[in-house]
Order: sequence, then structure tokens, then C-alpha cells
Amino acid sequence: MNQNVVGKMIQNMEKVIVGKKEVMELAVITLLAGGHLLLEDVPGVGKTTLAKTLAKTVGCGFSRIQFTPDTLPSDVTGVSMYRAQTESFEYVKGSVMNQVILADEINRASPKTQASLLEAMEERQVTVDGNTYPLPNPFMVIATQNPIDYLGTYHLPEAQLDRFFMKVSMGYPAFDHEKEMVAHFLEDLEWKRVEAVADEATIIAMQQEVCMVKVHEDIVTYVLKLVEATRNNEFLSLGASPRATLALLQAARAAAYCENRNYVIPDDVLKVMKPVLWHRLILSTEAGMSHMSVDKVMAQIKAKTPVPVLKSSSK
Repeated sequence: MNQNVVGKMIQNMEKVIVGKKEVMELAVITLLAGGHLLLEDVPGVGKTTLAKTLAKTVGCGFSRIQFTPDTLPSDVTGVSMYRAQTESFEYVKGSVMNQVILADEINRASPKTQASLLEAMEERQVTVDGNTYPLPNPFMVIATQNPIDYLGTYHLPEAQLDRFFMKVSMGYPAFDHEKEMVAHFLEDLEWKRVEAVADEATIIAMQQEVCMVKVHEDIVTYVLKLVEATRNNEFLSLGASPRATLALLQAARAAAYCENRNYVIPDDVLKVMKPVLWHRLILSTEAGMSHMSVDKVMAQIKAKTPVPVLKSSSK
């Protein structure tokens, strides 16, 4: 098994990203689970740097799409161009035809351009002028966005938010961590350069090993009860989807894998629950009147859902 590579990946990323180990672990879990990551936070806290550092660390192909209000869907998916020499149309690849895609400031683009990523994220392919082109493997979209109340931003639709495996916030660094970052900056002008510690074949093998991690029936039932509770809660107008159920189980598998285990425990589910579920939920009008937040609602749901106790023989 390749779990030792996980530690090397985190250590490699820590050369650039200071004091955000939990965020880096969640990014690696998303990659190994075969999902897509949404990084939402204020400008300048390292969202783009995290995405680029992860791409360099895993040694896969990398493309960056800088989303702006005038970015076109064809900039993402590619276009068919007529070649006079051959008297035929030829597909010119868009930026999405790569392994790790950085969709920078995705919520600054128009809804039509945002939607151009939907097929790629869910079906791992793009369709241009009736022709379908498969995307490479592994494939991961890392999108960054500023908070939705910032100037010049558009809400991501629920269908697109649901396609993001996890949503994570970077947050401002602690004083000591920011001091360490400044020291790196002052001492070494090339401090953001890192070398790959894995490659395409290794990542694919690790993703396959994650799918072999065992999930006990009691863990499955626990996840199903948590998800079901979000659909029958008066403070939530939109609960978690079946896609969210599968994502939570797969994320728990990847979390267990990163801890060098071949079975899932309840702590794995609890570790990834917030980044997997919270962004898929929409508060109801009653929640606003009762001053309820998603954190408060989910705290109540977790408190009412018994955590399974697994015997060592049943893991």
C-alpha cells in the first residue's frame, strides 16, 4: 500500500503552506477519493497557492483557468476549428483537458461559463459540437472563490455546489505561522518551488486502494441516518443529496486510508462531515427567524444520531 506517500505529500506541501495542515490533509483526501475541491475565503490567504502546490506535489498535468466575467465556455471546454488544409473540423483542446485544473475565482464568471464545468466534473468528459472527448485520469478540479457578498461575484448554483466533493476555507494564519511564512519569503526568493513526490501512476494506484477500504454496515447506517435527518429538518429547505451520501462514505474511506487503516471508524466520518456536507445544505426561512446556522442544525443532528460502536472483530 502507498500510505507512506501521503505523509511525504503533506510534508512537501508544508514547505510552502504554513500552519494549514488540516486543510492540506482534506485536499489530499479529496484527491485520493477522486473528488473535486472548492476553496472559499477572502483574497490573499493562499487558496491559489495551495492548489498549485498540490498539483506540483502529485506530479500530474496542470492547467489554470482564470475566471472573469468575459470568460467563455469554449475557453474551458475547447472548440472545433475548421482547417482549410484538410477541409475538416479539428478539436482544439480547452484548459479543462488536463489532470489537475485550477478554476481560479470561479464565481466571477457568468453562470453559463460556470456550467461548462458540470459535465467534466461529473462524467469526466466534455462534449463539443456533438463529439465527446474523455478527460485524462486522474482528474481533479480545484476551484477557488471569494465569499459571495464580494463585488463582482455570482452564486454557484446548487447543482454545481453538489458536484464539489468538499468545500474548505483557508482562514487567516496564526501570528507564529505568518511570522514563519515571512521568514521563508525574506530568506529564499524561490521558497514556493517544490518537487513532485508522486506521479500519475502512484495517484491512480492510491485511488484504487482507497476503494478497497472496508466500510462496516453500522457505519453505512450511521451515514444514512445523518443524511436522512438533513432532509427532514424544519431548519433546512434543502438536505443532502444521494451524491452527498456516497461522497461522505468515500471521504471516510480516504480519511481511513491516510491514517494507514483498511477499515473506516466513526471518527473518519466525523472528520470529513463538515467539508463534505455543509455546502450542500440550504437553510429554511424558519432557520433565519430562529437564528439557526448550518453549524447549529448539524450539531443537533449529530447529537441525536447514535454513533456506532464497532467491535474489533467487525472492522
